[in-house]
Amino acid sequence: MDFQTAVKTCFSKYADFQGRASRSEYWWFVLAEVVVLIVASLIHEYVYVIAALGFLLPVLAAGARRLHDIGKSGWLQLLMLIPIVNLVLIYFYVQPSQPETNPHGAPAA
Repeated sequence: MDFQTAVKTCFSKYADFQGRASRSEYWWFVLAEVVVLIVASLIHEYVYVIAALGFLLPVLAAGARRLHDIGKSGWLQLLMLIPIVNLVLIYFYVQPSQPETNPHGAPAA
């Protein structure tokens, strides 16, 4: 999946915590979020806060779908709240997709 398609997909499924998201879809969206937040922080503090709030729900939904893609529960995102243990979450995000259908649906395109 390319950059534009990934960003469009994640924003169109901004509150969809069901299904699966491929590795490329998730990481392209995270890159877009980081770039937008860096630019917003250079503009003004309030613009940064608005942009961060705008990305909050879509990035949580994409993260849950990414975890579903490797056969894990989206609730594992709560590991982000624990300082060192959140590295486990990054490990999960970089895992390859399960090629077979799992309880969360068919593999992402």
